[in-house]
Amino acid sequence: METVFSLDDLRRRIQGWRREGARIALVPTMGNLHAGHISLLERARALADHTVVSIFVNPIQFGKGEDYARYPSTLEADQGKLSAAGLDLLFAPNLDQLYPGGIEEDTRVTVPVLSSILCGQYRPGHFSGVATVVSKLFINVQPDVALFGEKDYQQLLVIKRMTRDLLMPVEILGMPIVRESDGLAMSSRNSYLNADERARAPLIHEELRAAADKLVTGKHSLIAIETAAMATLTAAGFRPEYFSVRRAEDLEIPKAGDRSLQVLAAAWLGEARLIDNLRVELAGPLPQG
Repeated sequence: METVFSLDDLRRRIQGWRREGARIALVPTMGNLHAGHISLLERARALADHTVVSIFVNPIQFGKGEDYARYPSTLEADQGKLSAAGLDLLFAPNLDQLYPGGIEEDTRVTVPVLSSILCGQYRPGHFSGVATVVSKLFINVQPDVALFGEKDYQQLLVIKRMTRDLLMPVEILGMPIVRESDGLAMSSRNSYLNADERARAPLIHEELRAAADKLVTGKHSLIAIETAAMATLTAAGFRPEYFSVRRAEDLEIPKAGDRSLQVLAAAWLGEARLIDNLRVELAGPLPQG
């Protein structure tokens, strides 16, 4: 495995692969890698001749008071995991490489509407930060395909919309959530949980599954499902931001007749902000009301 830190070195490697007619895959990450990240790399290697993983903690997707300054940095350990998994190229730029003019006046890429709901409501500017850095990576890596985890389901839809709207020739693939044995979605931020919080954390997934069961029976209103889940999480010591049933394709409020739904939740537990989601496919159309 080769590690490059500069755009010049990255571009030279990409140009060589392009001259060979190689197919290239990209897996963007912020490091502190876990099994979920490695599953993306393994799938990417099956889809392309060469795979690039990027590690960059992107400051403009963090809001005021969020954990940018203390986000785990584990480059040496990450290099070991990626090398063992057969990665071709690791791109680990510093801030000046991706934001040479500084982050305050840097051009932003914004996906309207989709970026302002759910997580976007509680993290203003977050998805603009994500779209901006991913577009920079796409421009320089020139991937044929890029892979993202479905744990960040709203982020996945934002990137798909950006890619479509900006006519970028990149195939975007969402990959299934990788979970711990108790159902907790793997996340770099799980390391913020203490022992007691870690024991309670799987409740968020349990509530998603309970909501899915209620949706399938068709005997509960969406509002009743969402309200009950929020109450359960609050009683267990979570600080939920939202628990919401949405239309899977665009995260709009479901309407009568919809069948493909996504249940999404975001909640704080101690110092960790946990997000999770679950797809629900109804056998029949969603009833009115």
